[in-house]
Amino acid sequence: MPFVILPDSPAGAAVGERLTTPQGLGANQEVLAHASGRPWIVGEWDPGDLVRVQAGPRQLVLLGCTTSDTGPLRGALRGYDEPSDLDRLARTLPGAAHLVASLDGHVRAQGTVSALRQIHHTTWCGVTIAADRPDLLARITGTGIAHDLLARHLLAPTTPWPLGEAPLWQGVSCLPGDHYLHQLPDGTHRTRRWWSPPQPHLSLARDGAALLRVRIAQAVSLRTRAGGTVSADLSGGLDSTSLCLLVGDRGPARLVTNRWEAMDPANDEDDGHWAREASRALPAAEHVLTPHDSVPSWYEGVTTPAYEPEGPFPSVRTQAQQLAQVRLMAQRGSTRHLTGHGGDELFTALPAHLHAFARSDPLAALPHIRATAALHRWPLLPTLGALGRNPSYGDWLAGLADTVTAWPPRLGRPEFGWGTPVRTAPWATPDAVEAVRTALREPGAQPLAPNRAQHMTLELARECGRTIRRLDQLTSRHGVPWHAPYLDDRVLETVLSIRIADRADTSHYKPPLAAAMRTVVPDGLLTRASKAEFSREAYAGLARHKHALAELCDDLHLARLGLVDAEAVRTAILQLHPRSLTFVPLDRTLACETWLRSLPARSRLAPAP
Repeated sequence: MPFVILPDSPAGAAVGERLTTPQGLGANQEVLAHASGRPWIVGEWDPGDLVRVQAGPRQLVLLGCTTSDTGPLRGALRGYDEPSDLDRLARTLPGAAHLVASLDGHVRAQGTVSALRQIHHTTWCGVTIAADRPDLLARITGTGIAHDLLARHLLAPTTPWPLGEAPLWQGVSCLPGDHYLHQLPDGTHRTRRWWSPPQPHLSLARDGAALLRVRIAQAVSLRTRAGGTVSADLSGGLDSTSLCLLVGDRGPARLVTNRWEAMDPANDEDDGHWAREASRALPAAEHVLTPHDSVPSWYEGVTTPAYEPEGPFPSVRTQAQQLAQVRLMAQRGSTRHLTGHGGDELFTALPAHLHAFARSDPLAALPHIRATAALHRWPLLPTLGALGRNPSYGDWLAGLADTVTAWPPRLGRPEFGWGTPVRTAPWATPDAVEAVRTALREPGAQPLAPNRAQHMTLELARECGRTIRRLDQLTSRHGVPWHAPYLDDRVLETVLSIRIADRADTSHYKPPLAAAMRTVVPDGLLTRASKAEFSREAYAGLARHKHALAELCDDLHLARLGLVDAEAVRTAILQLHPRSLTFVPLDRTLACETWLRSLPARSRLAPAP
């Protein structure tokens, strides 16, 4: 759904004339106009993803999955005079959609807090133009990639906030999810915050579970209300099973579920048992089991990029498998696919939760501290010492710069930081390492929330949102958009509103979701203590494709840019991996390399004009 947003001005209209030519954005583009008649939104979208209301000269457009009830929207629009007046509406909209408004010459544009939808902007021909994708703006303005930022995406296991937010395109900026872009009539712009994380005040037992169940059910209903056929993962885990049971087999949409057979029989027996239990509660749904030997293996197709995403695709090693699933579900008639991604990020009790819990109620937190230490095999005294450390976010981030080239931290070392410690790959060049260190030490970094538990939940949700957004760009090309209901802003907001003490409860698995789904999911699954892992798929896939991957090193684009040592990457591909965690930095490098190879040569290596 690529689109561009233009200001309501003569200069904006001149830009619009250039975009709406056959050489502009393409032959299938549509144009929505301001009340003045000037072009406003230019791009492509599914008619079912567009909600447009007008009240006199004022207009509001929602692009994505959200409410279709235009009556309240039109009534609210009549009472709005300034772009900031839309804050109240933005904080209540369900689903995941871009909000774009044209108000008497002023334009407001925003995405979602979870990064499922984002706004990017740049200056071209003297005016600020915005778009849902940064690469679209780069194509319009003729700029190349920002080579100096690419080193940040070689960090493993992730790129910490805010280093990963900057688009990898010169001159393009990313709007934070909690801000909106205000395009003024003179072609300039401002940004303003419209959302802040809520205080964690809801008791899970008294109010939180019931509200969370309503929010998740609403998120699912938005995806099924149009009827037709909807597909969904049914792995046997709590996240996907909850969504499938909420869809049901008596609702407006026909349900098709899909489960991949694991290579490890123990995994398949465990997950398979719970998936079969859930399928018995959905007798009218179609349940598809895909044998492991009939789908692409991991790392297949990495050497031949399937599409040109807006940035490195984190799930590059399973991309071929996900494409196979899309084709399979499309054959079954699916027009939307629901995934449980986001459940781990929102509902898992994280060490950061315990850090906050220990400060609000140390005595109540003590049993959970002991349980967490036992679970991770952390000695109790070092665990208490780690809990006592409380650096600011900026200091914690700068501290990472000192350890980015060290060995990965030992599994027995207590860790209660603002996020996950990061490392550069052993094959990163000194220049790449120095670029990362400089970015980590840059002063002024602020967390997403003052509380590190809230910050980490938001950061993980946004990281997942970016991945799902790029996956959706791939799957939508095959007619099956990808949806992650747990990442809807209202669901995320509700989780953040639940007390930290309830979310940090180590006696239950994913305590918020388990409590919310008490009347929906079979009791046995709510108390399941096991979890599947897929290291066998990783080892088998790399063994099968390692020689094709190694051939990339004959002309490694990352090496051309001076970011990695090609021979060291080749060694990492061909060597034995003592544990599956060593795949993570390799995957990050392959994601960056694949992205570079998917781009046109002009934008890939040439500096911006």
